[in-house]
Amino acid sequence: MSDVLQRFVFEATPIRGEIVHLDQTWRTVLERHHYPEVLRDKLGELMAAAALLAATLKLRGSLILQIQGSGPVSLLVVECTGDMTMRATAKWEGELPQGGLAELVGSGRFAITLDPQDGSQAYQGIVALEGNSVAEILENYMLRSEQLDTRLILSANDKQAAGMLLQKLPGKPDQDEDAWNRAGKFLETVTPQELMELAPETLLHRLFHEDDIRVFEPQPVSFYCRCSRSGVANMLKMLGKEEVQSILEERSNIEVNCEFCNQQYTFDSVDADQLFSSDYDLPGSQTRH
Repeated sequence: MSDVLQRFVFEATPIRGEIVHLDQTWRTVLERHHYPEVLRDKLGELMAAAALLAATLKLRGSLILQIQGSGPVSLLVVECTGDMTMRATAKWEGELPQGGLAELVGSGRFAITLDPQDGSQAYQGIVALEGNSVAEILENYMLRSEQLDTRLILSANDKQAAGMLLQKLPGKPDQDEDAWNRAGKFLETVTPQELMELAPETLLHRLFHEDDIRVFEPQPVSFYCRCSRSGVANMLKMLGKEEVQSILEERSNIEVNCEFCNQQYTFDSVDADQLFSSDYDLPGSQTRH
């Protein structure tokens, strides 16, 4: 299996869907952080869900899914661009209980942010957490906030993350009134092993071989972190020269770690002097990884 997102639509009824497999993309996230197993799997599910939702939006910019909680897991964040590049991170403290998402995050909130690249205003929707799984939380959000009937199945382990989405398209007549319920029942029969191991075409045939399905060209998915030394430099400049010098008086340098990719950026007193000079120009400032 490869890192790919597969779109499809039902020709005779207003239903669309996507299947996503994250192999190297997910393993790259895990190579940079060592998450407890129960948290790892929830973050992988959220990463697969972000790819599926981003694909429905066809956006130019980024979709950010964020779960904030009062429990031992305080934060899960996934960012997916319109080009299907992704990154993810999570924060937790202490031993984590086994169980559903509610046991991990406690009470909290779920936020979806659309961050466009064309200069238009960003959008953010925030709701209380409803559900004990990533899939349930997203299904409830899409129904209550976006008025879109959505069904999701998600799975993740230490090697793969995968997901499948069905969405009922609004405003279109449906000649088969039971098609949506029937498609949802078929989706519920998919096991985690089938979701992660079967090719999209094979899975679609198993579920919907009696329906007329149009399958689009697959889209590659990859890990990408947009942090950079220039970005960190701009953040330090926003702190101001006095604040940066105060920090350097306490320690020999300033170290900043990216929470997504764990890349470390170090600035010493010489870097700080250059940072606030009028002709400052950072070599390789546009490097991304």
